[in-house]
Amino acid sequence: MQVILLEKIANLGSLGDVVKVKDGFARNYLIPHGKAKRATPGNIAEIEQRRADLEKAQAEALAKAQEKAAKLDGLMIQITQKAGVDGKLFGSVTNVDICEALKTQGFDVPKAVIRMPQGPLKQVGDHPLKIALHADVVVTVTVSVLGEQ
Repeated sequence: MQVILLEKIANLGSLGDVVKVKDGFARNYLIPHGKAKRATPGNIAEIEQRRADLEKAQAEALAKAQEKAAKLDGLMIQITQKAGVDGKLFGSVTNVDICEALKTQGFDVPKAVIRMPQGPLKQVGDHPLKIALHADVVVTVTVSVLGEQ
């Protein structure tokens, strides 16, 4: 399916690009979340007319993300979980736990933007994680998992 993007999306394109994506991705994610519209001649003309407004909104979102990134960059989050003698956790630390720990420190970060490439944390120690606040803004925070007996 051909769609026209209403904002920049990582690994796909930027504002106003007409891209071909799988039907399910367009129907289930891009269109319902307001990130794209079907690439019909009428929609393409409408996007070209609204291009200045969309670019202004995208610039504001980028500025907000950069402002939040300046506060978050290099932050250390401590999470305490029950652990065994060998440092292995009984359970795991997920992006939901990290989101709640950030919320207690005054940062409102959705759980979907926390990147955990190796999956949930299952070991005591310091783990650097990336938070993608915007397609162009990615910060690194350190999650320190402490074990309790």
